[in-house]
Amino acid sequence: MELTKNIFFNTDKLIENSKVKISYTGQLFQDSCEEVTIHYGFGLNWDNVNDLKMEKTDLGFQAEIELGEGETFNFCFKDENDCWDNNNGENYIFPLEKVQNELLVLEDEPVSLGSARKLRRSYLWSKKVRLAVYKLITYLPKIISGNYKRKLKNNEN
Repeated sequence: MELTKNIFFNTDKLIENSKVKISYTGQLFQDSCEEVTIHYGFGLNWDNVNDLKMEKTDLGFQAEIELGEGETFNFCFKDENDCWDNNNGENYIFPLEKVQNELLVLEDEPVSLGSARKLRRSYLWSKKVRLAVYKLITYLPKIISGNYKRKLKNNEN
């Protein structure tokens, strides 16, 4: 995620449908504004637009936001006098990552011996395939370029 001056998140990745804490120390904070509101939405069309009053702290204005769905998290800030910090008209835009679904083994359901063997075989197979691909990527260019043969000749002398 690209870093932006004066905006900080409590995480290194913004994942849709999760909570994130945002801290703002930009121009409105530096101008000693008393109230700052974050105006935000999701995706290219700014879907699900919301305004949320941020809490003023010694470290800047802070708010916890429930991230929605979309490709991006878009936002800007305004103070009590309707002065805006919208990144010079560009708005602040950060990419959202999709939730990664992982294979879950439920403890309540017993795993049959046959399915466990299948999982083990597929795991071993994928490990062998990864090793073969690694060897191809590592040694094939050396063989094609002739560097591999030269090293063998140098070792013989």
